[in-house]
Amino acid sequence: MVYFTINELCYSATAQANGINNTPNNTQRNALTALVDTVLDPLRRAWGKPILVNSGYRCPALNNAVGGKASSQHLRGEAADITVGSREANRQLYDLALKLHLPFDQLIGEQNCRWLHISHKLDGGGRHKAWIEP
Repeated sequence: MVYFTINELCYSATAQANGINNTPNNTQRNALTALVDTVLDPLRRAWGKPILVNSGYRCPALNNAVGGKASSQHLRGEAADITVGSREANRQLYDLALKLHLPFDQLIGEQNCRWLHISHKLDGGGRHKAWIEP
């Protein structure tokens, strides 16, 4: 873990405002570490500039509070929503992630690349699915 921290991947203004304890267990921490080591850090290194984490790990209460899906990989510490500031730049980051052949499970340009959702399965298996949602 070079460019990201567990605390950064667990921080949530929604959790803070609502008194939600968003502390991951050891398995979720291991998944977050694998996400950073295999996907986020290599992407950040290649990008050469900061990448902001909008959302990482979410406990069930936080996931419910933000309207997340019950099957969300955020619940397992396997996903992060990231941005570099604009739709255009996020699209460039999306293209870079594809070019690097990172071992992601999903890469989604949410709301036409308003942010990117990127995930990595702790068990190493992955679908390597990528798409941009309108």
